[in-house]
Amino acid sequence: MVPTPPDGRAGIDAALVKRLVAAQFPRWSGLPVVPVEVDGWDNRTYRLGDSMTVRLPTAAGYVPAVDKENRWLPRLAPSLPVAVPTVLGRGVPGEGYPFPWSVRGWVPGETARRERVRDMSRFAVDLAEFLAALRRCDVTDGPVAGEHSFYRGAPPAHYDEETRRCLDALKGQVDTDRAAAVWEAALAAEWHGDPVWFHGDIASGNLLVADGRLTAVIDFGTAGVGDPACDLVIAWGMFAGEDREAFRRAVGQDDGTWARARGWALWKSLLVLSQTIDTDEDLAAVNRRVIDEVLADHDHFA
Repeated sequence: MVPTPPDGRAGIDAALVKRLVAAQFPRWSGLPVVPVEVDGWDNRTYRLGDSMTVRLPTAAGYVPAVDKENRWLPRLAPSLPVAVPTVLGRGVPGEGYPFPWSVRGWVPGETARRERVRDMSRFAVDLAEFLAALRRCDVTDGPVAGEHSFYRGAPPAHYDEETRRCLDALKGQVDTDRAAAVWEAALAAEWHGDPVWFHGDIASGNLLVADGRLTAVIDFGTAGVGDPACDLVIAWGMFAGEDREAFRRAVGQDDGTWARARGWALWKSLLVLSQTIDTDEDLAAVNRRVIDEVLADHDHFA
């Protein structure tokens, strides 16, 4: 389960960022600080001038990602075919803020909503090529999948109890018999490959486009070394039909990896649906769709 940020999450604001920057990076103290248009949950992000951002974890559970990204993004970047964030400054706790934080270079582009993508099949292939390049990166001393990655890159069995609770809670709301079969298949498809780099949160909000093409991948907070199956969940979250098949062909993974990927997608969608079914009709509908498509995919390929 991803930890819930404390009530003080809203206390991270532009005024705090200004104080932190002035105290620790005085050369940038005169630059304007404004919230980004699309913010995340794990971190709050602010523009710093025209060419930088400030990124602050919202809770202690997200703190390990700061040092991890600071260390590994510069090492991974030269081997990747699109831009990733550059680390320009490393902040420490201060001004009442209890966690380490960072200053990054601004990565231009817009989040990859379908209407912003010129050719979804081409986009799917570009993303598959990014993932292939990431998997080829040297894993020496890389962070092995575990708590820091919220167990992305580890066996999906870590979330077995939670998934089964969600299945019980959603009886009568989704086809829980078919969903249980998908989950069992994911657990049975044990991974025996060599560890590789994975991103851990490949989703449209972490993919940037310009002129309709993939130009950057951001937010490596859940990245690590292990099983790459978790990076395939976008097959049902963003792709459909021909572009999903283009992604499947280009990404080049075996049946077992796809079975575990279906398990990862099912776990997350069951969890979110169970939490939003009575409170957020739109988000619930999105996760119902993902569940339906994962079940159909399992029926077709398993």
